Amino acid sequence: MTARADHLAAVHRFARTRLAPAAEDWVQGDAPAPDLFRAAADLGLFGIELPVAAGGLGFDFAHKAAVCATLAAVDFGFAMSVINTQNAALRLHLSAPDLAAHYLPGLLSGQTAACTALTEPGAGTDVAALQTRATQMPDGWVISGQKDWIINARHAGLSIVFAKCGTGDDAAAIGAFAVDLTAPGVTRHGADTGFDQTSLGTGGFTLDAVKLPPEALILPAGTAFLSILTEINGARSYVAAMCCAMLNASIARVATYGQTRHSFGKPLMDHQAWRLTLAQAQTDLAATQTLTDRAVAAITGDDPKAQILAAQAKVHAVQTAQRHLPALLHAMGAEGLRPAHGLTRHLAAVQSAALTDGAIAPLLERVARLSWPVSRPTKD
Repeated sequence: MTARADHLAAVHRFARTRLAPAAEDWVQGDAPAPDLFRAAADLGLFGIELPVAAGGLGFDFAHKAAVCATLAAVDFGFAMSVINTQNAALRLHLSAPDLAAHYLPGLLSGQTAACTALTEPGAGTDVAALQTRATQMPDGWVISGQKDWIINARHAGLSIVFAKCGTGDDAAAIGAFAVDLTAPGVTRHGADTGFDQTSLGTGGFTLDAVKLPPEALILPAGTAFLSILTEINGARSYVAAMCCAMLNASIARVATYGQTRHSFGKPLMDHQAWRLTLAQAQTDLAATQTLTDRAVAAITGDDPKAQILAAQAKVHAVQTAQRHLPALLHAMGAEGLRPAHGLTRHLAAVQSAALTDGAIAPLLERVARLSWPVSRPTKD
């Protein structure tokens, strides 16, 4: 086996033996225990794309997407929590070597979680509308604002915070800062919904004139917005891979149940109407998996088509999972509601996935504009 295959096999074992038993309790409000993150660290999951010389595994984006899918087949929230710390660690390595030397030991060991804070109460898909403001001072920066719906915000020690610099008020004014979330002036809060958010660690924080050193600016104004646009394509692709994994795991679980549960004297699988639900889900999954694989390959290969493929893959994967997960749950009847089966967990998770890194309508608009550029009137 190759190093990639060996590593992915180890992640599969971790997901099956450690993650799956723990995840059943998270739907009851419990949060992942610290030792689970340390076990993830032992597998190098917080440094998948970091070079070996920096303490990482040195794998590419395609391998990261495969790891995301493997973890999400058990719990989407834990997968997103892990990968958000990984992404922050990679950003520090690429943009702020001095800060990376300080933070990477904690991040790679699983002792410190990290998040990327873009979304605000009044700014989501419309990134240029964000209001968090960073003002340059003689000895560094002062940053103020509020972030909301941020994965890992409940417990992260570090955040990559996007804010407008100086007095600028457009996308070109956006910069990115490394912010210690234990610093004076930071107040955090959880984000609770009707769907469980504990393994995602979803929350937010308020920055009240938080003082930052000069080196905290890791992406200057004029470069951060382009970084957002580039990295979000990758995020959409691995979220699509996660949706495929959740649906695939659900199909497998329901198929197993259908072979052992009897109704009217024979297994459910022997009833044509019952197994057609599985067949339709499997057929649609094959299509969305193919599109997702194309998007992942485009991101990995830095293909110019990555932007449209990533948007299409996320839309198709989310909608496919949203269509079939309820039907699969009903195919199991009341038994499908038990946390051990994971169906209710995946059903809730796909609603979060639909809103993560771009909602459906803006993504479809992006696909339309990339496919058929909007004509603009010309001057006479």
